[in-house]
Amino acid sequence: MAQLRSVSCQRSIKLVYYSCNSPGNSSGLLAAASRPLHTDALRNRQQHLIQQQQQQQQQQSNHHHHQQRLLQRHLQQQLFWQSPLLGARCLNSAEQQRQHAQAALAESKDEKSTAAGCRPKGAARAPPNFEGTPQRDPLDVSFNDPIAAFKSKTTWELVRAYMVYMICSSEKLVEHNMKLMKAAKKILGTKLFSVLMKATFYGHFVAGEDEEKIKPTLKRLRSFGVKPILDYSVEEDITQEEAEKREVESSVSSAGDDGNKDAGALPQYHVDKSFADRRYKVSSARTYFYLNEATCERNMEIFIKCLEAVSGATFGTGITAIKLTALGRPQLLLQLSEVIMRTRKYMEALVGGQGNVLTHHKTIKDLEQYYAGVHDNKDVQQFLQNVTSDKEGILHLFPWSGIVDEDSQLSETFRVPDPTTGQMRRLISQISPKEEEMFRNMIRRLNTIVKTAAELDVRIMIDAEQTYFQPAISRITLEMMRKYNKNKAIVFNTYQCYLREAFREVSNDLEQAKRQNFYFGAKLVRGAYMEQERARAQALGYADPVNPSYEATTDMYHKTLAECLRRIKVMKDSGDDAGKIGIMVASHNEDTVRFAIENMKSIGVSPEDKVICFGQLLGMCDYITFPLGQAGYSAYKYIPYGPVEEVLPYLSRRAQENKGVLKKIKKEKRLLASEIRRRIFRGQIFYTPKGNYVPI
Repeated sequence: MAQLRSVSCQRSIKLVYYSCNSPGNSSGLLAAASRPLHTDALRNRQQHLIQQQQQQQQQQSNHHHHQQRLLQRHLQQQLFWQSPLLGARCLNSAEQQRQHAQAALAESKDEKSTAAGCRPKGAARAPPNFEGTPQRDPLDVSFNDPIAAFKSKTTWELVRAYMVYMICSSEKLVEHNMKLMKAAKKILGTKLFSVLMKATFYGHFVAGEDEEKIKPTLKRLRSFGVKPILDYSVEEDITQEEAEKREVESSVSSAGDDGNKDAGALPQYHVDKSFADRRYKVSSARTYFYLNEATCERNMEIFIKCLEAVSGATFGTGITAIKLTALGRPQLLLQLSEVIMRTRKYMEALVGGQGNVLTHHKTIKDLEQYYAGVHDNKDVQQFLQNVTSDKEGILHLFPWSGIVDEDSQLSETFRVPDPTTGQMRRLISQISPKEEEMFRNMIRRLNTIVKTAAELDVRIMIDAEQTYFQPAISRITLEMMRKYNKNKAIVFNTYQCYLREAFREVSNDLEQAKRQNFYFGAKLVRGAYMEQERARAQALGYADPVNPSYEATTDMYHKTLAECLRRIKVMKDSGDDAGKIGIMVASHNEDTVRFAIENMKSIGVSPEDKVICFGQLLGMCDYITFPLGQAGYSAYKYIPYGPVEEVLPYLSRRAQENKGVLKKIKKEKRLLASEIRRRIFRGQIFYTPKGNYVPI
């Protein structure tokens, strides 16, 4: 009987609320008031509010919409705080009582939000969403509101998520998850196995099987203020032996690796069989192993399909993630990375100190003095003519734009004069004509992808990879920015903040973007290859590139983000276009997200400026992503998709990653359990998510 009384009370409240939100509907209010309620106080309060509305409408008919807003706010507050039935149903704390009261009102709003133009989620402190006004919720920066976190989910999806996190909490199950999935497939068969996976891991972490089947997920995300980063997450399930074989064969020049190890060779940028399987101690990053040029062409086509899918479903707000190792032979990235690091050492000798040439502000005259003894040499004069500089000093020793020029030759680009003899010295190891062609093919594929992205108004996010590939990846990405980011940020680079050099790399790239006048886009992440990087550095005898602790990595992340925000503020203050810097805070760490929000406020950067966005993986940290999107911040989910059987390696990684973040799982499980209980208690087992948010 108590439950029946509660339901009756809630229905009466809904009727009053709907009537108050219908312009000029005093008769509807009277009809609602005539329904029997189970408390005299509530009935009297409703009648009082009805009379109040009628009087106000008669007195101020010329200001109807303003009066409606005031009455709605007053009604929300009074009904909830003076209803003994609702108060009796709340939990002990005053804060929980307030949240439950708001939730009850939100349920009534959801059903008629489209027709009435009102806000579909409980926010007594915010105005209703009239036509033309974006729907927004207040943001709880403690990220402890289960209603805001999961209002986009059905109750079944919440139960599935809770079940998945329970499984991820079991170390034995996670450790053997790939074996268990393969065994289940053999026992159940393909169809039943597919059903099982969609009801568990696949359904939770993957959006769908193809570009068409993911559209409902993308549409629902958008309706709750969240945008997608699309990633086709199919991987080959190959053995360690096969992975090592492919990597060694594709990382050695036809001239042989021994022939490339000259006096200036850097061991970090040469393949080592012990670490040839790049999946070693890596749980969160997808890995491509080179097979042949045809495979790279297929990967390019897949990335273009991702772009088309994003374009068709996101109205120009989506992003596609790509990996450069999917588009070409890894040997070429190794050699280019080594060239870049040799160039830095050469510059350190030239300028007499450490750091990128940008930080020293050396001029062409300084270079001429450095080469004074061999200045008459024609090769030296030609070299000096090709140096890139501006009024602040030298930018580059080489015409780096050549690496994204499909007609340029690597072997002819990276040559420097010997300051003693004047003879030109190659900084890159020998590359055969066939390998030159492979490099040009890789650049052609990337150019094709970025051109397509620009035409479709979709952005490209180039993922970070291992440190022995990363100098080449970053250099190519930066040149793509310079080429394509002339009017807006189309290409974004990724920076791993667990690296000791992260701050310096971002600062240098920001400076180059400023001096060469192109839009700079960056995704800041903590990183995916830490254990592998440390083990490889120790085995091959080079300095550990990773920060010594998690705290040091967090400090690096915050320092780097603060520098980006500082530069944005400088641009705003100078009247320049602050949109020339775009940063994605890709983090599952609450403190980092709060740090970004607080610093945005302190320097006067609003979400509408579209210079800072946030990103998390699908199926992880929903309690961060969705409240951000619903509060008007630019929020993204990294959306994997692909056939069930072909994304098993991806699902295995997600299980492994969740095992490593048990504290986050604990909080998400707690919030999930709270929301599941609330829905059962309120009879919302068949709750249908309906959002009316507009993503930034």
